[in-house]
Amino acid sequence: MKQIYLDYAATTPAHPEVVNTMLPYFSEMYGNPSAIYALGQEARAAVEEARGKVAGLIGARDEEVVFTSGGTEADNFALIGVALANREQGDHIITSAIEHHAVLETARFLKTRGFKVTYLPVDSNGLVDPDDVKKAITRQTILVSIMHANNEIGTIQPIAEIGKITREAGICFHTDAVQTAGHIPVNVNQLGVELVAMSAHKLYGPKGVGALYIRRGTKLAPFMHGGEQERRRRAGTENVPGIVGLGKAAEIARQEMAEEATRLTRLRDRLARGILETAPDASLNGHPTQRLPGNVNVSFSFIEGESMCLNLDLEGIYVSTGSACSLASNEPSHVLVAIGTHREQAFGSLRFTLGKWTTDEDVSRVLEVLPKVVAKLRAMSPLIKSQK
Repeated sequence: MKQIYLDYAATTPAHPEVVNTMLPYFSEMYGNPSAIYALGQEARAAVEEARGKVAGLIGARDEEVVFTSGGTEADNFALIGVALANREQGDHIITSAIEHHAVLETARFLKTRGFKVTYLPVDSNGLVDPDDVKKAITRQTILVSIMHANNEIGTIQPIAEIGKITREAGICFHTDAVQTAGHIPVNVNQLGVELVAMSAHKLYGPKGVGALYIRRGTKLAPFMHGGEQERRRRAGTENVPGIVGLGKAAEIARQEMAEEATRLTRLRDRLARGILETAPDASLNGHPTQRLPGNVNVSFSFIEGESMCLNLDLEGIYVSTGSACSLASNEPSHVLVAIGTHREQAFGSLRFTLGKWTTDEDVSRVLEVLPKVVAKLRAMSPLIKSQK
C-alpha cells in the first residue's frame, strides 16, 4: 500500500540535498564555531554562509538573522524580548485570537508578569481587520504580533497593511512566518515588520533549528543567557549541522518557491473541490483564495475528525485534525471557534496539507477513499441519527 503523506503543515521530510549538505558537519567539520583554530573557523564560515541564505530568502541583512532552536523559541524570543526591553515605554501587546500556541502561551505568560494583552477577533474566513489593529493601539502599546498565515486553516493575513499602521504608530511588529517562509514570498521590507519567526522543518529542513529576523535598531532583550554567540543575542553553541541544513533549505526554497506554489495551488483547489462535491454537509474553513497553496481544511457534519483520521490511516493516508501542537487537548480548535465554526463541526474537521512530494495520483486516491470513510462513519453516527 502506498503511503500518502498530507500533513506537511505539521512537519516536512528533509530534502535529500539538505541531508547531504548537513552530513559532513556531524563528523568531519565538527568544530565549535567559537574556536579560533581552523576547524572552528570552518564551522563559523558554514554558519555565516547559511545566515546569508536565510537572509536572502526574506530580503534581510545577514546580521539581522539570529538562529534559534525552532519557531517556538523564535516567537518566545520576539514577545518576551520586546516586553523586557520596552517595559518603561509601555506594557500593552496586541495579537489575534487565532495565533499559534507559541504566541498565545507566551502572551499568557507575559500577562502573569503584569503586561496587558488585547486579542483581536477574526472574520469567518479567519482574517484580522487592519482597522481593528489601529483601534486597539494605545499609548502603552509596545508590540503587535499577527501571524503571516494560519497553520490550521491556511488564511494569509494582510500583514503589509498592518505593517503600515504599526510603522506610522512607531510600534514594533512581529509576525510568525513559520508556515509561509519558503512557501510564499516573505520580504521583511515589503511587509513592514521588525521581527519574523521561521522554522527549518516546515520548509524541508531539519527539526530543532529556526531563526528570528530582528530588524536593525529593534530593542530586544536577550532571551537566552550565557556565552556571546549570535552577536550576544542568543547564547549557546550553535547547532552547526542544523543551521547548515536550514540554509540549504532556504536556498532551495528561494529557487523553487514560485513554481511549487503554482503546482500546489492547482492540487489544493482540485482536492477542495472534489471533497465538497463528494461529501455532503462538508464546508471549507478559511479564506477560499487568500490561503496557503497547500492547505485544505474541511469540516464534516455529524462525525469526528479523529475517527476520519484513523480510518484514513488504515488506508495509508496521513492527515491531521488540526495543529500538531494541540493534539492532547480535548477542546475544539481555538482557530475554528474563532471563525464561528459550531462546536460539533469543529470536532469534525480535517486538515490536508500538501507538499513537495504530493502528486495528482495522491489527490485522486484521497478523493476515492474519503467519501467511503465519511459514509461509513455517518452510518454509525448517533449525531446524524438524531437529525432524522
